[in-house]
Amino acid sequence: MAAQERRRRAAAIQDAGAAQDELSLALDEVGVRLPSLGLDSVSLASDYLPPLVDLGRCNPGTARQLAEALREGGGRSGELNARVREVNRRSMNRP
Repeated sequence: MAAQERRRRAAAIQDAGAAQDELSLALDEVGVRLPSLGLDSVSLASDYLPPLVDLGRCNPGTARQLAEALREGGGRSGELNARVREVNRRSMNRP
């Protein structure tokens, strides 16, 4: 792997870590803790996959808390669903 590619990969991993931290803080703000939240080790080891944030596993109570927090966010701001769709659309179009 060339030096430039290693730097690009390191930056992508750093970005994924920042996204994980951002998500963790946002979830904390609504009282949800995903105990397995982390970076996906398979994607970190891959030269082809982008680094992925792994939401991990949680118990049913935590899943319900997360669902409630998302519903409340969607109820207060009808923009939430549109924002999620836009982010998903952009991520699907990434190389």
